[in-house]
Parts: sequence; C-alpha cells; structure tokens
Amino acid sequence: MRQVGDELSISGLAGAVSAELPGSIRLRHLLHADPRLSGQEDDTAEAVRSAIGRPAERVAGTGRLIRLGPETGPAVVLRAELDGLPLTEQSGAAFASTSGVMHACGHDTHLAALVAVARALATGPELPCGVLILLQPREEAAPTGAGDVLADPAFVRHDVRAVIGVHVQPALPRGTVSAAPGAVNASCDELTITIRGRGGHAAYPQRADDPVLALAQTVVSLHHIVSRRVDPLDAAVLTVGRLDAGTASNVIPSVARGYATLRALDQGNRERLLRAVRDVVGHTAASYGCTGSLRVVDNEPALHNDPALALAVAPLIAELGLRPDATFRSCGSDDFAHYGTSVPSVMLFVGVDDGTPGAPGLHDARFVPPDDVVGELASAYLAGLVAATAKLDQREPTTSEERQSRG
Repeated sequence: MRQVGDELSISGLAGAVSAELPGSIRLRHLLHADPRLSGQEDDTAEAVRSAIGRPAERVAGTGRLIRLGPETGPAVVLRAELDGLPLTEQSGAAFASTSGVMHACGHDTHLAALVAVARALATGPELPCGVLILLQPREEAAPTGAGDVLADPAFVRHDVRAVIGVHVQPALPRGTVSAAPGAVNASCDELTITIRGRGGHAAYPQRADDPVLALAQTVVSLHHIVSRRVDPLDAAVLTVGRLDAGTASNVIPSVARGYATLRALDQGNRERLLRAVRDVVGHTAASYGCTGSLRVVDNEPALHNDPALALAVAPLIAELGLRPDATFRSCGSDDFAHYGTSVPSVMLFVGVDDGTPGAPGLHDARFVPPDDVVGELASAYLAGLVAATAKLDQREPTTSEERQSRG
C-alpha cells in the first residue's frame, strides 16, 4: 500500500477543501430550506450526490454510498446524516425551512462539509485507499439507520477499516474539536411505562384504583434512582418526557402511560438502571392497587471512540488551526455508536458556542449554526481521514513539521 504521508498532504487538502466551501455553503442553504424526515430522504441524498458529481449506490433504503479512490481494497468511511426533525423552525434565517421539518441538529452543515471534502478528494492526488462517502438515513428516528447500513450488502462488500463522523456541538466553544477516547456519548433506551388500574367516577376515588396517581408517584420515584444507584462520578440520566392518561377531568381512567428515555455511558450502569426501573414501576403500581409493566426499546449503545484513532487525530486538528480537546463527553446519543461495534471509529465534535448567553442548542427550533462552521467541520473530516488512512498503513499520522524533520 502506498504511504499516506507521501500521498496525502493535510495542508494541501485543506487548501483544496477551502476552494470548495462557497459552493458547499450554497448547498447548505438549499438543504436547510427543504429538509426531509427520517426515511424520506431521497431528495436530500440525490441533491448531495449531484453536488459531489459521482455515481452512488443505495444503502439502507434512502441512504447513498459514493466510493472515491481505488475501487477495491481497504476503505475509510466518512459519514454524514441526511434527515431533519419534525419541528417548525423559528430561527428567522433567510434560508429557514417553512415546511414543519427542520435541520435542527446540524445535519445540513455536516452534509455540506462532506461535499467540500469529497469534491477536493475527487480532484486531488491519487488516494492510497478507498474513501467511502456515506450519506446515512434515519439518524433521528427509531429504528435508526446505522444498524441497517452495517447489515446492507452494498456496505458489507467494501473492506471498511474505519468510520469517521463529525457533529456540531453547542456545548463546546467555537474553534474547538473534541476527539476524546472511549465513551463520549451515552446509550439510549426508550421506555414505555403502563399502569393499569380500575377506573371510576372522580367523586368516588375509594371505588377505583387510580392509575394516574400511581403513575405520578412512579415518575417521582424514577427520578431518584440515578442518584442512588449510580456512582456520582459516572454519567447517567433518566427523563420522563410524556404522560398520557384519561379523557375527562371527572373520570378516573383504567390505564395511564408514561414515556421516558434512559441514558448511560457505562453498560453496567445501563443494565443496573433498567432493572431498577422495572422494580420501581411494578412495586409502585402495586402499592396503589394497580399493575405496572415496562417496555424497553434498545435504541443505541454507548458511543466509544477508538483510543488510538482519537489520539492520532489530535495533532492533525491542531495543524488545521483548531483546538483539540480530549475531555468532552455527553449523555446525548447517536446511532454512529453502532459503527464502533464493528470497526474502529471516531466521532469528532465541533464547537459552535460563540459565547452568546442563552444561545439555542441542538433540537431547538432556533438552532442554526453559522455558515463558516462548515469549513471547521470539513477540517475535522480531513483530520479523521488522514489519521485513519495512516493507521491503515501502520504508520502514525504526522504533522507537516514532523514529516519535514524526517526528511
């Protein structure tokens, strides 16, 4: 295999990417103004494919794969997400969506950055290995798309050795790119709590077994389990986001339901908390004369960055003029976690916090990252690509200065 240090100059690629940014930002505006929901992303995928200007094959339904470089042999994957959220935009941006669907998680900026990188690679030096551009569907809605990508023969036939992802992160300051090793995002399980009792008239509660009261007490009890079942130095969170019960104020219903998510960075804590939730639901319901049941949908595992790959990315991020960080972790979740269960992978979080007090965050109807973050996301993709490609060559990636010192 050719030596990455001889074939890929990160500074040279950065210049080529920079030349592609104006067109990518125009594409970002088009994508943001006309997003698609999970599973309906064909239009978005085709717009991105057309911007890259290369043929693509379908993957996981509405996703696309575009291979650059050698048609066979090892490949590094660069992944971006296609879908938006069912959210009415309130940003006031000139290119705001008006359809009730919004790119409120930065996916439009990820796609635009990936286009800039793909176009630069397609017209740049001969690549020492394949680069597989993955336009992934259904990151925002279960069942999420990453697992289907991994199982799709269109993806499996490529000799994938590493997967690189990037994501905007309002919890990090502008100019910072985090590549922390190990667990950086939490697992996420969806919980449905069902309490069944005996309905009746609101004036005669003694003749009923009130599932609403039992559910209310269950919610209160559930919010104590993390603080009493998990080491305070570990990260886990349980949130009940929706309650559903009854049809009228003067009727005690027979069924009440709650909907929650449980997140944990550690698999042991995840399993321990799921057992505790089941116990709380059952025993609390019983104490009110009701029965309680729990349905769990396993969504995503914890996202683990490959330690060697994360370490290799940091000096390349610095060479591109950004500040590397190795500490950021959050209880957010991302189906990118599935790739790490099969091959080395790294998710790079790119800061977008400019210090404005009260600035909106991810999944907020006002969240629109600035256009110039597209270039920083593209730099993160480049750093991940060069690091991963060098690992394929069993050589540590080096900065320009280190390569020059080696002659």
